[in-house]
Amino acid sequence: MSDTSRSTTATEMIGVEKRFGATRALRGLDLVVPAGTVCGLLGPNGAGKTTAVRVLATLVAPDRGAALVAGHDVVREPEAVRRSIGLAGQHAAVDEGITGRDNLRLLGRLHHLGARAARARADRLLDDFGLTGAADRLVRTYSGGMRRRLDLVASLVTAPPLLFLDEPTTGLDPRSRQRIWSFVRELADGGTTVLLTTQYLEEADRLADTVVVVDHGAAIATGPPRRLKAAIGSRISVTLADPDRLGRAAVVLAALAGTGDVRVDHVERTVEAVSRPGVEVLLPGLVRELDAAGVVALDVALRPPSLDDVFLALTGGSGAGAAGASGAAVEGAAGTGGRAA
Repeated sequence: MSDTSRSTTATEMIGVEKRFGATRALRGLDLVVPAGTVCGLLGPNGAGKTTAVRVLATLVAPDRGAALVAGHDVVREPEAVRRSIGLAGQHAAVDEGITGRDNLRLLGRLHHLGARAARARADRLLDDFGLTGAADRLVRTYSGGMRRRLDLVASLVTAPPLLFLDEPTTGLDPRSRQRIWSFVRELADGGTTVLLTTQYLEEADRLADTVVVVDHGAAIATGPPRRLKAAIGSRISVTLADPDRLGRAAVVLAALAGTGDVRVDHVERTVEAVSRPGVEVLLPGLVRELDAAGVVALDVALRPPSLDDVFLALTGGSGAGAAGASGAAVEGAAGTGGRAA
């Protein structure tokens, strides 16, 4: 890798493979995270997201391929990699038997900050993250959201240029999740590079400059959220007065949207589909076709696609078109192989 590439790329994985017994967790994963950006690593359970983070954090060694962090090889230069990163895993790793303030001061001393510098760093982080009021309480008395925040703060004690966050908001209430989102955005705005794994599509949409969709241990699409969403057709939803007309409405919607994948909800009396890329569905035409078919619609809506639609299309979920059709369109528009667009 050239010096120029090293200066603009915070993290890179090239053809990384990792096997645990009979399980192939990573199958030639490619990943590039430009310096100073937030990269969202998305994928279903078991896709390989956490394994990728563990490889980059030098917690497990890759079987094949290369992984670089801040220009350092994770296998040959693990100590240099660890000095460059902060890591917040899926479960809080702070000591529950001491106070929040003591947790941070202890970490500072372990990282050779010195007593005075460790105290100053701990106090500043506690203040920045709204934990000063609870700083001198035992961590075991913290709520789940407060522990997660403290764990995130702990990963910042050394002010790392690169931060790995592995599903940082899993299990949190909406208010705690929103607060962590704000923290992550502030860190990124301050120049910290963030690699974020998440199953919350809204989280990635809100925070990520680039999204990498991973499935079965490999990157299947990469690009800015807006570009990935632009490759998926519009989502169309129709709510009916008469549930007996759902089947007829589904036929009309499938024909206009150019897809055979229409979701019918008998409880909500709705039919919904995502149109194929390039197929434009206009509300007046949809209403006319429904009327001609004898379908009375209480509500008809067109909205832009979400990352949920992209995710479902690429990973074979329902309600977003077949993976082979919509997924191929996304890959064609955004590029595959894990390279940042």
